[in-house]
Amino acid sequence: MAVTFSDLHTADGLKALEAHLAGKTYVSGDAISKDDIKVFAAVPSKPGGEFPNAARWYETVAAALAARFPGKGVGVNLPGAGSAPAAAAPAAEVAKDDDDDDLDLFGDETEEDKKAADERAAAKASAKKKESGKSSVLMDVKPWDDETDMKKLEEAVRSVQMEGLTWGASKLVPVGYGIKKMTIMLTIVDDLVSIDSLIEDHLMEAPINEYVQSCDIVAFNKI
Repeated sequence: MAVTFSDLHTADGLKALEAHLAGKTYVSGDAISKDDIKVFAAVPSKPGGEFPNAARWYETVAAALAARFPGKGVGVNLPGAGSAPAAAAPAAEVAKDDDDDDLDLFGDETEEDKKAADERAAAKASAKKKESGKSSVLMDVKPWDDETDMKKLEEAVRSVQMEGLTWGASKLVPVGYGIKKMTIMLTIVDDLVSIDSLIEDHLMEAPINEYVQSCDIVAFNKI
């Protein structure tokens, strides 16, 4: 059954609200609803100490609205809306409308809400990437034989480019029988680059495996 409140800008109107809220947290039900929003819009300011139930309810609804709309306002002036009766009138009119026509402040997200949420999630993901740890890796890259062009081998290895991977200095080290291996430094962002994937999916695949016979991790250190 609908509850009727009138003149909530007056002491008499607040007395009725105070009595209704005795032993209750919300105007109707156990959770904040459209009824609370409608009544809240009709109360021009937080009720005084003589209305403890209404004051507590007002703070509860105000806190819920602040959480739903966290943006910081700069304040607005509404000429002609200064009198309490005028401010209460729109809420009274809204209360007469069917619930399906009401502004649902706690309903489904709008496209703007979803877009803002996606942007916040993307910003957090980007920040996480920036804060992600890094590792320094020393790797041996071995050719097939002494006839492998080591210059082309190095060019092939360095041709692998991906986000979070930085190639460093390299040098050729003799291993015997005229064969040399390339020892190369690289830095990776841990959340973006898997060293196993780098080797198995890139360095050991065509066309790089035309020059590279195997790759071994010599050292792996967190930065």
